[in-house]
Amino acid sequence: GDADCKPDESPVHAVTISKDFWIGETAVTQAAYQKVMKANPSLHKGEQLPVTFINWAQADAYCKAVEMRLPTEAEYEYAARGGSPTAHYGEPNDIAWSYVTGVTQAHPVRQKQPNKYGLYDMLGNVWVWMSDWYGPYSADKAVDPKGPATGRERAERGGSWFNGPRTVRVSSRDFHLPEYRYTDVSVRCAGN
Repeated sequence: GDADCKPDESPVHAVTISKDFWIGETAVTQAAYQKVMKANPSLHKGEQLPVTFINWAQADAYCKAVEMRLPTEAEYEYAARGGSPTAHYGEPNDIAWSYVTGVTQAHPVRQKQPNKYGLYDMLGNVWVWMSDWYGPYSADKAVDPKGPATGRERAERGGSWFNGPRTVRVSSRDFHLPEYRYTDVSVRCAGN
């Protein structure tokens, strides 16, 4: 029912998440990243801002250092929905930083309304790296999908302050080469 879906977000397909998992309440903050990795590559500094300007390997290394992992696209979408079947788990301006809210950089975490799972900024503020390689979806039912076994680009989810409502949706996805770094890409860890 999401009229803004792009071709790479289709076809609609049933996905089962068969194992319980944990996902960070927010994107990793600069304070948390600095404490663990002894560095802060972010261009815009602030302890409660999401860490940004990190590539996929740096995101993966942080999650491993805290004995977690990067989430799969399926896990992220499930968590982002917060039990809602709609494209947004609330009114977009109330739940997400985007260019519509007049921002020009990431904001501190926990400033917008959380979803029903108590997760903040699942949409907007910053994209987050996924464990999955980016690739097309299958129309087949899937259990705990992990994306293609190999690829050229890594998937990202969530949308950012740089995007508008057509992109800041639970089913929205993006991709970049693993070495890509920018001011609207961050990390959120998951675990079992």
